[in-house]
Amino acid sequence: MIFNPVFSMIDPASKVGCIAVLGAGRSGKGAAALALRLAERVVILDGAAPEKLSKAAADFRGMGAEPVFGPEAIAFADPVDYAVQSPGIDPRQPIVRQFTDRGIPVIGEIEFASRHFRAPVIAITGTNGKTTTTEMVGAVLRHAGLRAECAGNYGVPFSEIVLSEEPQDAVALEVSSFQLELLEQFRPRVAVWLNFAPDHMDRYETIEEYRDAKMRIFENLGPEELIVIQSPIASFADASPARKVTFSAFGAGDYTYSDGWILRGGERIFDFSATRLRGVHNAENVMAVLAIAQELGISASTVAEALKAYVAPAHRCELVGEIDGHEFINDSKATNLHALESSLRGQLEPVILIAGGKDKGLDFTEIRDALSGKVSHAVLIGETRERIAQDWQGVVDCSLAGSLSEAVEEALRRARPKQAILLSPGTSSFDMFTSYEDRGDSFRREVQRLQSSCGAGREIV
Repeated sequence: MIFNPVFSMIDPASKVGCIAVLGAGRSGKGAAALALRLAERVVILDGAAPEKLSKAAADFRGMGAEPVFGPEAIAFADPVDYAVQSPGIDPRQPIVRQFTDRGIPVIGEIEFASRHFRAPVIAITGTNGKTTTTEMVGAVLRHAGLRAECAGNYGVPFSEIVLSEEPQDAVALEVSSFQLELLEQFRPRVAVWLNFAPDHMDRYETIEEYRDAKMRIFENLGPEELIVIQSPIASFADASPARKVTFSAFGAGDYTYSDGWILRGGERIFDFSATRLRGVHNAENVMAVLAIAQELGISASTVAEALKAYVAPAHRCELVGEIDGHEFINDSKATNLHALESSLRGQLEPVILIAGGKDKGLDFTEIRDALSGKVSHAVLIGETRERIAQDWQGVVDCSLAGSLSEAVEEALRRARPKQAILLSPGTSSFDMFTSYEDRGDSFRREVQRLQSSCGAGREIV
């Protein structure tokens, strides 16, 4: 594929009267900056109390936009050409319906930015693994000598990339289901769907509604575009005329996995064991990257060079240290059952598992089969610890811990020689921590504390 650096496509001569930006967060700020290039008037609407958004209000006024916060934001009757909705806002909320009920178009920030960007877009979605894959795609593109940013649900809002003074050869764009809900014309050069499992059921009434939001990534694709999709969900793309490439570390596909190698068409092309990535599920992420690279004319050897020193983002199967030959792996980002199951499936040897956290009403019996041969003992924490122990009774021995500190110590006591200890909670952290990052950082600190007291093992990564 020949890359021609492309600047954003903004025509100041075609300004509209007014654009309303819904949401005062980072996505909203990015959209507002772009809207100011496209409209005579830009209004920022957010239903939060004005006193909580005083700094944001000052920032928007400094940009030249008009902030309208609080009750006035959900009773805005001024003429508006169209509204740009931030992904964190449910489209059923009154702040959005006040426009849709009046027949005023509402689009998402991804759709808004894409209308003014002409370089190839690699759009990456999935229940888990989006951020890691987006980062790897960006690293590979830059290693190949291309000017390429990572944006969307990861990094900076797409609108900020559009406004960049530097021309872009491509963009690696992480897109969540929320961001895909309001697409109209968005047409990525490559659309990637990594995996699918129930999530965000507080936003969607059914699993089918969640799936349908994800499927919008294919809506505008034609025969010249490519879909890269995990084999078990490949049927989701059957209605699209785009070309398709499949992958699976656990079954058939154009890209498969065997004995530490990624294969294409049955031939070894990538030594996954030579990377610093952990878990076979990450091998699937690399498969997607390889498929993207092939489509863009980038060799597998270039991908290998780019990923040789790549380290997965924090809290995603991150190696945080080693004590007496026991690796401690931080997968605190596993806040749902699919992420926990993926982490377990990716382990080549049985681990000591630390799991549990806030009770989100999840049914942990659903992953009983995933424990077999992958977990020799589970140490359970948080609100869910007793219920998980009951759900897993007869499948794996469990012990309960009152704190993460106790859990790490218990896991180390239970570990067989050279056995890894995996924190992969399977639920959110808010019963004990402020975020999954806080939980993962606490795990790291506990490993450091134990390492110091044991006086053994290598330096924490």
